[in-house]
Amino acid sequence: MRILFALFCSLALAFAASGAQQEKKKPAPTKRAAPAARISRPAGKPAQVQRVTKPAKPTTTTRQAQVQRATKPGKPATTTRQAQLQRATKPGKPATAQAGSAAVARNAAAKPFKARRFNLATNTRPTKFAAVNFQQGRRIQGSQNWQGRNYWAFRNYRSAWHDRSWWRSRYNNRVVFVYGGWYAWNAGYWIPAWGYAPNEYYAYDGPIYGYNNLPPDQVIANVQTALQEQGLYQGEVDGLLGPQTRAAIADYQSANGLAETAAIDQPTLESLGMS
Repeated sequence: MRILFALFCSLALAFAASGAQQEKKKPAPTKRAAPAARISRPAGKPAQVQRVTKPAKPTTTTRQAQVQRATKPGKPATTTRQAQLQRATKPGKPATAQAGSAAVARNAAAKPFKARRFNLATNTRPTKFAAVNFQQGRRIQGSQNWQGRNYWAFRNYRSAWHDRSWWRSRYNNRVVFVYGGWYAWNAGYWIPAWGYAPNEYYAYDGPIYGYNNLPPDQVIANVQTALQEQGLYQGEVDGLLGPQTRAAIADYQSANGLAETAAIDQPTLESLGMS
């Protein structure tokens, strides 16, 4: 009996050992990898994610901005030179030798100035201004720069001394006495008739443009009145072409694009509405 029990135990141990070895030899089951977790959008700050993924507006460089401004339809930039050219071509003060004609055309629609008659003491010799001394062949200073047919009388003027008979025969007796001096009518202008009478008085030695068949003193008085109305002349309306009147005429001419003759010429009178 002992032998059978021992044999039985031996067989049981042998079977147990064989089973253990088989378990060891059996490959271990492979673990299935866990499915990758879905990466979810982190909560918070969604605007930042959208800004990153949304196509952004291209950055404009300074140079690109300048090009865009230059090509963008709109009011074109005006350079200093272009502004000067525009001012020069814009209707206004002419900058050419034809300034007189342009100014006259510009003022053609101005209100006409009605000629007046003034009560002037033309039979007296003035003491307000010193008389101009006679100089044979005197030319008007600066007249060579006054271009155009409207200034030919000033460019061609020369002081000349002749006796009374010469003046009368040459100008058909159209000679008038004004303020101690005699003036002859010469192609639309009154000019000093030097030598017509002794001790003559002239406040200005040069042509005076004729206006509305008026003698030179009345022409001067009308010009003085017109300049008074424009605030350019504050002196007395006396019919004398003295320094103050000539300065006011020059100021008007400068302001209206006319040649600054400081004298009564055709463009100036037409510009003032005297025609």
